[in-house]
Amino acid sequence: MTRFAALATAALLASAGGSRAGDYPRPDLLVEPAALAQPDALKGFVILDARPRAKYEAGHVPGARWVDHADWAKGFGDGRDAAAWSKRIGGLGLTADSRVVVYDDNQAKDAARVWWVLRYWGVKDARLLNGGWVGWEKGKHPTEKAEAAVTSTEFKAVAAAERLATKDQLLKSLTGDKLQIVDARSEGEFCGIDGMKNARAGAIPGATQLEWIDLIDKDSHRFKSPDELKKLFDGAGIKLDRPTATHCQSGGRASVMAYGLELMGAKDVRNYYKSWSEWGNADDTPVVKPEPKKK
Repeated sequence: MTRFAALATAALLASAGGSRAGDYPRPDLLVEPAALAQPDALKGFVILDARPRAKYEAGHVPGARWVDHADWAKGFGDGRDAAAWSKRIGGLGLTADSRVVVYDDNQAKDAARVWWVLRYWGVKDARLLNGGWVGWEKGKHPTEKAEAAVTSTEFKAVAAAERLATKDQLLKSLTGDKLQIVDARSEGEFCGIDGMKNARAGAIPGATQLEWIDLIDKDSHRFKSPDELKKLFDGAGIKLDRPTATHCQSGGRASVMAYGLELMGAKDVRNYYKSWSEWGNADDTPVVKPEPKKK
């Protein structure tokens, strides 16, 4: 793609759909279905489908490559296995300079995890498709069933440590108030009512709860408008200019929250990927049980 075509495509992606993507502080993180459907856009991006394999085979965005979200979810671990991730990401034919769009049909939860992992391991330009597969179908855009041909690349995964929060960092932050901790789980989990299968239920002391799904419009699967997102963050007391760590049970919902914060302009956002699956089952972590909000 020529430099002129690349600039024209970028402008289209930012302005399509009534400037919906362009309204956000970080329009470069979001792509509208109508913009991605343009022939030049399809040529300029690597598109990843994070839905289950059977759904991908039944029909997908033209040229989309299937990414095994379940394998990625289990495989991230502590974020140190660069060799394995070099192989995984290279197996999708990606380089650090690839321009990537990820989508799912799960209200962005699976796509956001893939997006976050890509950014962590060094893919500079990774975006989400606004509305995901639901938005693509509603727009009546073309689909195909043929599996995309992929040529593996020699990808060198380099960890962006500033994007990952650890238990030790959060423990140290509790006394210094250095990190704003945002809990993306449900209120029931946060208040210790729903313990799931953890040894302990509740919240990290000082954490602010805002459920990840509140960032997404239920019917369209699109991210809510900038004004709506700002109102949500302000209402929860979440400051976009503070260093922040998001968490949930196992990193997926926290990825949506991290993405939403970055979409709204936050610059220092970490994902405590091990989340409550580690904190709620450790022996050295304090746990509180906040009272549910009055409705």
